Parts: sequence; structure tokens; C-alpha cells
Amino acid sequence: MYKHLKSLILIIPTLTIGIWEYTRHAFLLPYISMDLGNWLAPLLVYLVTMTLLRKLFALMEQLQEQLQQEQAAKAALEERERVASELHDGIAQSLFLLSVRVDRMEQSHAVPMGELYQSLRKTVHEVNDYVRQAIDGLRYPAVPQAQPWMESVQHLIADFREDTGIAVHLEWELSEERMTVKEKVELYATLREALINVFKHAAAANVWIQGKDAPGPDDGWRCTIADDGQGFVSDPLSKKNGYGLKIIQDRTAKMGWSFALRRENGRTVLTVSKPDDAAFGHKGQESQIRV
Repeated sequence: MYKHLKSLILIIPTLTIGIWEYTRHAFLLPYISMDLGNWLAPLLVYLVTMTLLRKLFALMEQLQEQLQQEQAAKAALEERERVASELHDGIAQSLFLLSVRVDRMEQSHAVPMGELYQSLRKTVHEVNDYVRQAIDGLRYPAVPQAQPWMESVQHLIADFREDTGIAVHLEWELSEERMTVKEKVELYATLREALINVFKHAAAANVWIQGKDAPGPDDGWRCTIADDGQGFVSDPLSKKNGYGLKIIQDRTAKMGWSFALRRENGRTVLTVSKPDDAAFGHKGQESQIRV
């Protein structure tokens, strides 16, 4: 609609002059002199502009205003989704781990209370940090953390082992040089969400994390998170409690990555790859996602 209006605004004055000049030379020369015809031409264009084009301009301005309102509404929705993702990735997960530690304190007396107290205190401070980061993220653009990325991943895995008792086996051959800063941030968040999902739903004893570079000189790579848990039940993407996996799916889609979740050799395997899993020759069939 907007393009048609622009075309009409450009064509109508030209078409008006063309029709006027043809009519003047073909039929009106005996009645209208050349000088008078030259004066009438701009007057005719002015009259057409005031009558027809003004309406088109008004309609175009109305469409532009509607477009701006839609863009503002879309930006607001995207910001709400971003905040929800930040809160889920940071605060919700930390509170979940805090509840796990409280349950361990209640059920087990083998671990010294001092160690559990320090662990709880650490988690509370982490929640406080996440709240501060979420608030700062609404005010200022995000800045990369000073801590080396692989060190952050190792700390994530160590904390997960300590909090859940699940063994994590890491095999990492992915070159950091192949990833941008944004890709590192998004992949770290994906790893964290995948581990939380395993603990919540898989009843697994082991998790295997693997990162590999894609064959060839390009910047492709693949990351897999596998567990020996109970496998699939139903698709959580249609349920409210599947928000974590929805975040992973949305995050990978926005980054242009490939996302797959399948059952293979008694293990549940979540794969994130760039540009896609075909570069690794994988032919496994994607299956349902666990609840």
C-alpha cells in the first residue's frame, strides 16, 4: 500500500502534464494560444495536486504513523522478552539452585553446616548480582565480562557438579577464536540452561558436554550436551513449564544456529551448531523434547 501511494504521487503529475499537452496540441490549439497553454499547464498541475495528491499525502502520513506505532509496540514486546530471558537465565536459575541446597541441608547432615552455609551465602550474593546486572542492562548497553570465557564455563560446570551431584564430562576442542563475544555469551547461557533442564527433568547421573570445530577453514562449530536420563515424554514447548527450552530455541534461532534434540544410543542429546549440523555429517533424526 505504501509503495503504491509513492508510485501514484510520482506518476500523477507527469501523467497530468502528458494528457494536457496531448489534448492541447491535438484539439485545443485553435482555441488556446501557446502562451496561454503554457500558463495553464502549471495551474492544472497545482489543481490536481491540491485535490488528489493532498489526499494521497494524508493517507501516506497516516500509514507512516501506524507503522511507527507498530514498531514502538514491537520494540516494547522485544524488551519485555529480553528482560524475561535475563530474569530466567540469572535470578530464576539461581533461586532454583538455592532451593536445591536448602533441600540438601534439610535432608543430609553428612555435609558440615559451615560449608552449606557458605554455599547458600554464595548463591544469595549471585542472585543479588543478577538483579543488579538486569537493572543495569536496562539502563546501559551490556559490556563483556573480564573473566575468560572458558574459565566461566569451567566454573559453571564445577558449580553444577557441587549443587546437583551429577557427574559432568567435558570434552572441549572448540577454538574460542571461532566465536564472537556475543556468540560466547549466548552459548554460555545455552549451556547453563541445558544443564538446569537436565537436573530438573532428566533424572540423569551423567552429562557429557562436547565442543568441536567444524571441518574446514570456516568459523563453524558444534556443541552437544548429552545425558543418560529418562528421555522424552512430550513436547514442553507447548507448556508453560517449558520456558527454558523455548529460550534456547529462540536464542539459537536469533543467532542463526541449528538446534536439535534427539534420543541416541540411550542418551538425550541436545545439539547447537553453526552454521548447521550437516557440516559434521550427522544424520540422526530429531525427536520429541522431554517435559
